[in-house]
Amino acid sequence: MKMETLIRAAKGDFEIDLVIKNAKIVNVLSGEIYEASLGIHEDRIVGEGNYSAKATFDARGLHLAPGLIDGHMHIESTMVQPSEFARAVVPRGTTATVIDPHEIANVLGLDGLRFILDASDGLPLTIFLMLPSCVPATHMETAGARLRGSDLAPLLVDDKVLGLAEMMNYPGVIHCASEVLEKLTAVRKRDGLVDGHAPGLQGKDLNAYISAGIGSDHECTSAEEAREKLRKGMFIMIREGTTERNLKDLLPVLNAYNSRRCMLVTDDRHPGEILREGHVDYLVRSAIEQGVPPISALQMATLNPAEYFRLYDRGRIAPGARADLILFDDFQKFQVKSVFCGGQLTASDGKMVIETTPKRWPILRNTVNIHGFTQEKLQVKARTSYVKVICVQPEQILTQKKIERARIKDGYLVSDVERDLLKLVVVERHQSTGNVSVGIVKGFGLQMGALASSVSHDSHNIISVGVTDDDIFHAVSAIRDMGGGLVAVANGEILSRVPLPIAGLMSLQSLEEVDAQMDRSLQAADKLGSQLPAPFMSLSFLALPVIPELRLTDHGLVDVNNFNIVPLFEETTERQLPFLNLQGPQKPRKPGLFILTHGGT
Repeated sequence: MKMETLIRAAKGDFEIDLVIKNAKIVNVLSGEIYEASLGIHEDRIVGEGNYSAKATFDARGLHLAPGLIDGHMHIESTMVQPSEFARAVVPRGTTATVIDPHEIANVLGLDGLRFILDASDGLPLTIFLMLPSCVPATHMETAGARLRGSDLAPLLVDDKVLGLAEMMNYPGVIHCASEVLEKLTAVRKRDGLVDGHAPGLQGKDLNAYISAGIGSDHECTSAEEAREKLRKGMFIMIREGTTERNLKDLLPVLNAYNSRRCMLVTDDRHPGEILREGHVDYLVRSAIEQGVPPISALQMATLNPAEYFRLYDRGRIAPGARADLILFDDFQKFQVKSVFCGGQLTASDGKMVIETTPKRWPILRNTVNIHGFTQEKLQVKARTSYVKVICVQPEQILTQKKIERARIKDGYLVSDVERDLLKLVVVERHQSTGNVSVGIVKGFGLQMGALASSVSHDSHNIISVGVTDDDIFHAVSAIRDMGGGLVAVANGEILSRVPLPIAGLMSLQSLEEVDAQMDRSLQAADKLGSQLPAPFMSLSFLALPVIPELRLTDHGLVDVNNFNIVPLFEETTERQLPFLNLQGPQKPRKPGLFILTHGGT
């Protein structure tokens, strides 16, 4: 809209497009709630008052507030394409989101980022991008791409690109690694924002990290940690995702003075939770239920992220602001009844009233490229009687490293079901290198069959855990044949599948269908004997070589504490192994829920 048109519309010189009447306006700028009518012309708010309009919408006493903004999330975690994500979250009040698409970037590089931009174009939901900072995450794995500062800089001219996403490599910042500084410099030169990712960082190291121009952090897990980062100038993103639920622990830090430097974000929210709990509306509702003043809770999902990301025409009800608005019943239930995106009624009573048809995009190339994969590659000749074991930990994604007596058959390493020592396999799928690595994992409890996934953070090679080589081979082959996804297999038969043809990460199906497929997959994993409430999620993090203690990539077994590749077999004697488990068969413990400490997602 031309500025002159907006000025004349605000003055009331002509009949505007829409008036919303009988509304209780929640003014997040002044902290007030009052009754008023709101005028809208084209996609902008012209102001409160008695305007002559072509159309009138009766709010019937509902609260009128700015649309909700998710300040940090990974759209790949929803497992659906942007248009389907919009269909799911807009009726729940989300009108804008800032995403870090580093999952698809690790697979497709710049093509993945362009795909997200193209597939988001023209949607009622505005999707902004922060460019991935760590592709690949480490040198100890094969990713589908490598992005340097010079690769990312040209994208900063796009209005939808706001800066650099979570800088996970905080040691690289602190120690002035040249490639890290190149990315930071490229973004800062163009006045872009830089988001942080620094779990547990404090003191002088935190000072150094912030000095690089990094403005936010979403990895705080305690009020003490958040308080130090607030004191030093960071914005705190309070995360409440599917597994990373930090809201309750961070509430003690909030007060009337610092809440304006905090925002509510989802980070990773999976289909089931979006359908059954909600999106940002769930976070606002949860914050209010746990004692956060209602307007403060709403500010953390509207005004605060808008100001941090310099989206000054959003997150508020004010003249000239974009008319992204929600109508909800009350602050106790916080049920969104109607949603306006750019001045247009977009959703009502939990349903879209306009289509979210995706823009046509070029067909993405196949991202599952496996060369020379045979069952023989799963066979590992025993070198000693002992192996290093990746032990899944209850209620977290940290693993423990243990040394266990291996089960050897005919000179080869095999799974030991009775002791829950199962084969773990990573197959490179990006560059047809033929890399296949084998390890041993404890904690899954499978009694038969195998699970496999092309979602394995952050490089997303194929990862599988199973009882027999035959079922592992069939599971990996099924992922290849689908072009990516999740499967459960037993006796060579596929029990369940979740096809993810978009980069092996996202589906072409609806959120409801993906959720149903995931339910069937979890049931299948349970029938195979899984001891984990979220076995596919657990599996997806076992290839992430930045979270201690032991991981498996296509390059081999990674000792994260020492940051190097180590041999699977332990060259030692029993007397040298004080932590050796020689107790024989044990019933595996049943871990609880994860607490996600990785910011890679």
